[in-house]
Amino acid sequence: MSLSNFSILTVCGIDEIAAFGVSPVSHVLSVVDPELPELQAFQGFAPHSRTTIRFHDIIEPQTNKVMPTRRHMEEILAFGDAMKTVDDTDGHLLVHCHMGVSRSTAAMVSLMAQAAPTTAADEIYARLRAIRAQAWPNSVLIGFADDILGRDGELTEGLHRHYALQKHLRPDLADWMVELGRKREVELASFQRPRLSPSAAV
Repeated sequence: MSLSNFSILTVCGIDEIAAFGVSPVSHVLSVVDPELPELQAFQGFAPHSRTTIRFHDIIEPQTNKVMPTRRHMEEILAFGDAMKTVDDTDGHLLVHCHMGVSRSTAAMVSLMAQAAPTTAADEIYARLRAIRAQAWPNSVLIGFADDILGRDGELTEGLHRHYALQKHLRPDLADWMVELGRKREVELASFQRPRLSPSAAV
């Protein structure tokens, strides 16, 4: 499987979806809250293939909230497996969640790692930042991807370095994560020294 089948990879939030209706989008992965109604933004899109996966963007169990599970990551990677049959090199893959920050970026990292099993985690996260500068992938999802893809913790370790870099470059993003109950992820960043190489700081 290779994401080279797609000439464009996009991550966005719900409020940004409509803007992509003017250019052909061939495949969509929607990662949204369980209670969210069907999105109307896709009505203006040309025919495309779309998969929707529903759970909340949390990293600790909360009352009346659906935690990300291994099964959810299996569904994300099954979506990636289906891309093996895509032979249109002009394809456009759009992955979105509510804000385009956490669930969707975790999904995109996982799809890229699945597609390029020998590519180093730091390179994958650098590519993610080039796609979505405000990326802060959900750590629970990355943990499941790490295990399923047999990365032996590499994706998780790379995620911690990514957090450290984002905390350095975008302290407001880290502050926002604390407000959202993601303090544990921000603390993980504190134990890493950000790698400020040109490729890492995209």
